[in-house]
Amino acid sequence: METAVEETAVKAKDVVVKGEAAIKSEFLTTKEKFHGFIDSEGQGTKTDAASEKDGVVGETKDTSVEEPDLKKFKSEPEDRRNTGKPDGKRLRGQNKSRPHTKPTTYDEKRLCVSVTRDNRECSYGDKCHFYHDVAEYMASKPPDIGESCYLYETFGKCGFGLSCRFAKAHTTPDFKTMEKADLVTAHEGRTAVKNSLSKDLQNRLRKRDVPFDKSAEYLKTLSDSKEKKEQRGNGDALAVEVSTDPSGEKQIVPTEAQVSLDKQSPVKTVGPLTDADIIKLRSCEKKQVDFNDKLYLAPLTTCGNLPFRRVCKRFGADITCGEMAMCTNLLQGQQSEWALLKRHESEDLFGVQVEGCFPDTMTRCAELINNNVEVDFVDINSGCPIDLVYKKGGGCGLMTRTRKFEQIIKGMNYVLDVPLTVKIRTGVQEKSNVAHKLIPAMTNWGVSMITLHGRSREQRYTKLADWDYITTCAELASPVPLYGNGDILSYEDAVKARQTGVSGIMIARGALIKPWIFTEIKESRHWDISSNERLDILRDFSNFGLEHWGSDTRGVEKTRTFMLEWLSFMCRYIPVGILERVPQKINERPPYYMGRNYLESLMASQNVGDWVKISEMLLGPVPKNFNFLPKHKANAYK
Repeated sequence: METAVEETAVKAKDVVVKGEAAIKSEFLTTKEKFHGFIDSEGQGTKTDAASEKDGVVGETKDTSVEEPDLKKFKSEPEDRRNTGKPDGKRLRGQNKSRPHTKPTTYDEKRLCVSVTRDNRECSYGDKCHFYHDVAEYMASKPPDIGESCYLYETFGKCGFGLSCRFAKAHTTPDFKTMEKADLVTAHEGRTAVKNSLSKDLQNRLRKRDVPFDKSAEYLKTLSDSKEKKEQRGNGDALAVEVSTDPSGEKQIVPTEAQVSLDKQSPVKTVGPLTDADIIKLRSCEKKQVDFNDKLYLAPLTTCGNLPFRRVCKRFGADITCGEMAMCTNLLQGQQSEWALLKRHESEDLFGVQVEGCFPDTMTRCAELINNNVEVDFVDINSGCPIDLVYKKGGGCGLMTRTRKFEQIIKGMNYVLDVPLTVKIRTGVQEKSNVAHKLIPAMTNWGVSMITLHGRSREQRYTKLADWDYITTCAELASPVPLYGNGDILSYEDAVKARQTGVSGIMIARGALIKPWIFTEIKESRHWDISSNERLDILRDFSNFGLEHWGSDTRGVEKTRTFMLEWLSFMCRYIPVGILERVPQKINERPPYYMGRNYLESLMASQNVGDWVKISEMLLGPVPKNFNFLPKHKANAYK
């Protein structure tokens, strides 16, 4: 006689659900039993007695209230009913009202800097709000997370001293911080992270005291060119007289104003005056980057942080790129925006991505990066679909403003010593592709590489990427390399993508779901990775996060937040060993299934609370006022 789980599995196997991955029948289960198993920490589902104690008789308690619902199709009649809004409109942009708690709020009262730095006298005196008594601070400090401090064991000392959440590992009974001299000496003079914003540069940017000489040269040519066109237009209207010669034929005779205008023209041209006539080639030669047949980790907003890129580099990513940075914020010297440009020493081929919508700000930003940041290339984001960027003309908006786009590319090329690349989509509207019209022009504007995401702005992720269209565009881009992007989740997907004629492939969501995809592609295999190995990957991320953001309470909670953002994607991975057919497709949702052990089942949960459990295994218990909602819960596509 079959059990209830087996019956459910047989039914699920007989009925093929569109959009769900095919999983072996012995692993399938129901939502209630899955969460019952997770809540009992692998000891089985809750009994009726336990359910009765919780106030529920005869059924398993459902604890998945925070789990995001499946997105509904527009054709469903419920789409405009029961939405919680009086006008019946769909709830959109949930991401805008996400609860956001700053990591600083988790640290109620900190140790004064004057104490941590050689017990100097505090300049604020009695007005200081921080602790000055070390014993009092240590008594109120949250308990340590673990016995070993990663920073102390790796570098020989921990820069966070007593405020470190692993302080017992490097603190004496009389509250002195210990060091390992040999490790300190080994790392002396080494700069693991580059491209930090100096205080001097930040102050000069805020005072607008940074010169942009090369940008001024280029922008002057734009204004001069515009002025001459206006003068020519006015001159043509005013400066022609019609006379009749002795033969009776009419002649156009220029007036004195038109003759003087022609004399003022600094460049003799045949045909219309273009920017190429004015802007001369630079004396220095641009750095060359080999973009042929490499694996490119996409610049991922929020999740594509430095610790995550380090994880992907260890698994074989060839090219990495910083998160999208807004050029206006960089020019204002905003510390949070400059943090997106940081580069780890392991990133041997690294670029930064900037977003903007005007030639003047983008050109100045490129010159600022060129003079102050160590990068191998600069990328223009012309594919960002979010309203905040699009409505002001940036991101995908540049694809519809070709004149501005051309001026931006030429201006940035003029001031950069490194290659300039561009990331675009197929277009803005779903059934109106424009990339094939832009790409031939961009090859003439001077881009060194183009990346094409095979979807339009309106599509977002509702349909598969159009790789046939990417193939057409790759032919049009030649000899400029074109990278394809979209729906790559296995080495088989990568092989098919390479057969389209692209120069290389960019991987975005595939790397978030399974960062070991780079190893799978390079070794041409499906890796049935164990749950313990996946936990080790998360442990590496947490260590890299503590190194990058700090090992005090603020750093720990910031690391946890970014880990939870990543887990909201990683939970979509289905282990190879339980799939009915290999490989997993990126557009298929995993049904409820039991993993081969408790940890594998926990990692398959779509419940925010279960992601928090995983983070607590590595970063200790969450603070009392902790709150988190995943970013991907937003329903912002059209």
